[in-house]
Amino acid sequence: MLYREALNKALDETMALDPHVVVLGEDVGLYGGSYRVTEGLVAKYGEKRLIDTPIAELSIVGNAVGMAIGGLRPVAEIMTANFALLAFDQIINHMAKFHFMSAGKLILPMVVRFPQGVSKQLAAQHSESYEQMLSSVPGLIVLAVNDVNYAYHALKYAILRDDPVVFIEHELLYTKKGEVHADEVLDPLKARIVKEGSDITIVSYLKMVDDIMEAITEIEEKLGKSCEVIDLCSLNPVDYETLQRSLQKTSRLVMVEEDHKTGGYGAQIVSWAVEEMFYTLDAPPLRLAGDDVPIAYNRKLELASIPTPQSIADNIIAWGKKNGL
Repeated sequence: MLYREALNKALDETMALDPHVVVLGEDVGLYGGSYRVTEGLVAKYGEKRLIDTPIAELSIVGNAVGMAIGGLRPVAEIMTANFALLAFDQIINHMAKFHFMSAGKLILPMVVRFPQGVSKQLAAQHSESYEQMLSSVPGLIVLAVNDVNYAYHALKYAILRDDPVVFIEHELLYTKKGEVHADEVLDPLKARIVKEGSDITIVSYLKMVDDIMEAITEIEEKLGKSCEVIDLCSLNPVDYETLQRSLQKTSRLVMVEEDHKTGGYGAQIVSWAVEEMFYTLDAPPLRLAGDDVPIAYNRKLELASIPTPQSIADNIIAWGKKNGL
């Protein structure tokens, strides 16, 4: 099924399982969601559980916080990451902190979902990535899943968990196809080894994982080396155990992300590797990220500002040759 259909299946099954699960956001009900993630659900569960809201992100998340405190399991959808900025007060000051500030008396079983990233000519106000901000907030679990099957399991996990979760999607993943294994036992907090290898560990998340896989054949052929590709899946907490086992095997790390390089999320992975795995590394880590510019509407400028399969291949090959591979 499609990525968006897997998310729809996860929502459908959790809503059928638990009557306390409600969904709220712009156009999530009668319209079926801007990206069709909630399509068909209002016909099954009614407008009291699929709640169409005004264009007011602060209110959407604020209401979800109140619903969670009151015993519901709300899933709040924000149309795009840029608009989530309006709700950051609720996400960071309330959603992430109320359990701690109440000495554990308040439980917030809630999810905030939104897509992010560079799609195709949506310009600067619809193309940003904010995982670096949200992953640094204590009290939030942050999931960002590339794989269709993992997305299905991760969203069910997020909805049924008694903790606040930010569930980040990517606009260009909604039509990605994959199999869903509903009976599989899967831990969404564990990183996914997309491809095993012995010489280079390449780490990423969301759409960049697919771009890496598109580039991998050229990288391996020109370097004559084997690459291991890891999809983080969970950005907070991070499955450092899987990364450690991979680096103990390969001794070389490449981090790829779409976000701007300055202050970007990948700096956390690289700094961990340098601090904790320094004597394991045989080369300085390579970090590939977007340029520090607002995302342009022009398609050529848009692609020039972020890693692409070709630029990923070119940079890793040059780095490998420079470091004796």
